[in-house]
Amino acid sequence: MTVITKKPENPIAHLTDADVEAIGAELDAIRQRVLDSRGASDAAYIRKVVKVQRGLELGSRAVLLGSAFPPAWVLGTVGLSVAKILENMEIGHNVMHGQWDWMRDPKIHSTTWEWDNASTAEGWKHSHNQVHHTYTNIVGKDNDLGYGIMRVDEDQRWHPMYLGQPLWNFLNACFFEYGIAAYDLELGKNLRVPKEKRSEEFRTGVRKTLRKIRGQATKDYVVHPLLSLPTGSFLPTLAANFTANLVRNVWSHSVIMCGHFPEGVETFERKAIPADETRGQWYVRQMLGSANISGSKAMHLMTGNLSHQIEHHLFPDLPSNRYAEVAPQVKDLFERYGLRYHEAPLPQQVASAWHKVVRLSLPNGWLEETTVKNAPQQLAKLWKMTTGGPKVRRAIEARARQEARRAAQAEPVRAA
Repeated sequence: MTVITKKPENPIAHLTDADVEAIGAELDAIRQRVLDSRGASDAAYIRKVVKVQRGLELGSRAVLLGSAFPPAWVLGTVGLSVAKILENMEIGHNVMHGQWDWMRDPKIHSTTWEWDNASTAEGWKHSHNQVHHTYTNIVGKDNDLGYGIMRVDEDQRWHPMYLGQPLWNFLNACFFEYGIAAYDLELGKNLRVPKEKRSEEFRTGVRKTLRKIRGQATKDYVVHPLLSLPTGSFLPTLAANFTANLVRNVWSHSVIMCGHFPEGVETFERKAIPADETRGQWYVRQMLGSANISGSKAMHLMTGNLSHQIEHHLFPDLPSNRYAEVAPQVKDLFERYGLRYHEAPLPQQVASAWHKVVRLSLPNGWLEETTVKNAPQQLAKLWKMTTGGPKVRRAIEARARQEARRAAQAEPVRAA
């Protein structure tokens, strides 16, 4: 995969400008129908989810007061894990998108919600709602393409540090909430700036994030374990909270990787995006730059309906419980205009995303070109690219591209 404009066969080349605007008009109409029909049943839905989540968390924490008893530990830990996933995915993510602001309920509103996560709501809304959803899958503009620590597209230049990205990705999954907090702060970029030249905005963000992390850690690793002390359950409760956070982190990381990382999801060249990108063009970019997870209602609920990632990216402000309703209409649109609706079960999408992480930890084409027979030469080439510096890497990459072009030109001759 590479950016859509560099592909041998551009999957949207058959669309005329009129087609693109017609797609935009149809999607606008779908969105408007949902906006016009929002009402009491939608409000009842989110209030019920919030009530169930809070009841589940409270009940689980109560059970964990006696978590020295193993069955109580298992029951409380499973319940707390599910409660944390619900809070982050179906409630926190969607409330902070403003999906329920129309209810004018100050308790379930994007301006007041603060979630059970190391990221501050303020920082997350900027990096996710404003940056990622605006510049979805544009290489060099959307930092969600690898979160600044991984290479997940051929158009991102390879450096030796990417050899370790399968390990970075595993660690990021385990401690995902902290990785996202650092990502929201653009920590890597800002730490390269001399300390005295760092912006006040960054310093303020750091202070708020550290305050948030301290509050989260105090709640999960001090207050609740101390409450369990009278029953001798301090350490079991501490372990239960750590386990629940770990489960939530790995789950949310997996779901989010499935949204844009699987093989076949399109990316876009920065210079190919017109400054006056139309609504239709923006819609088409969201359609091809996202991927869905197929599954049951329970699966959709536990993913925060991000299993409907395509619909979410088209309509990020619509209530999440309505994505399943509009998905068939969106899928029909894809089919009528000859576009690929990228959807697969969770294990398949996760495996595909991890395959890309591993494949692109190596230089472009290296894994595909390596066989048992040429493995020694390939390893020697990789060693040169790892130790030889930028000039050596560029020279080897240029030679590889030249050889690939020659092979492509020779293919029709051999076929004939």
